[in-house]
Amino acid sequence: MIWRLLLVMCLVLPTAATAVETPRGYYPQLEFLYQGERLSFGPFVGYYFRPEKGDDLTQLTFRCYNERQFYTDQLPADTLLFEGEALLSALPRVRALPRSDARIEPVFFAEAPPEWLQARPVPQDQFVHFHSAYDATGPSYTGYWLRHQPIRSFTYNMGGRVGADSPLYHQAETGEPQLFPHIVEFDAGPAGH
Repeated sequence: MIWRLLLVMCLVLPTAATAVETPRGYYPQLEFLYQGERLSFGPFVGYYFRPEKGDDLTQLTFRCYNERQFYTDQLPADTLLFEGEALLSALPRVRALPRSDARIEPVFFAEAPPEWLQARPVPQDQFVHFHSAYDATGPSYTGYWLRHQPIRSFTYNMGGRVGADSPLYHQAETGEPQLFPHIVEFDAGPAGH
């Protein structure tokens, strides 16, 4: 099924804390209509998205930079870490959306309903990160399955904030996208967070 979406690309102006310049043709935030809902996706630290074809947001490419050394303390700030693709998807509504005071509420695969994991695009072993879109009320079941391709090898330690006991901690290796944390993230949006 192919969804055509109204694309309203929101350019977020860089601030003093943001050192990465938006790559040409990429956007830190996307807004679109999906089945009558106006949704937003992004911005996230260091992530930039580009539609593959015109205004069709069903398939994106992305780049992830180590903005402010947010993802690893092993590489300089603003180093390109990942390139990848993102495929629009809607999770089956088999469980209530998690709500919290945090902007992003993670659900790791061990706690996720099997129906969510079965909704992953092929190759399923490489699409292991779902990030939801959001509206004015909070997270949505609609979002993107992401496939991360490391550009270089490094330890993903959230800038030194997590250790080997964290499910986020891993060694990113060129050619091994399946090592990215297996996670479903529900995003309430940046307003108020």
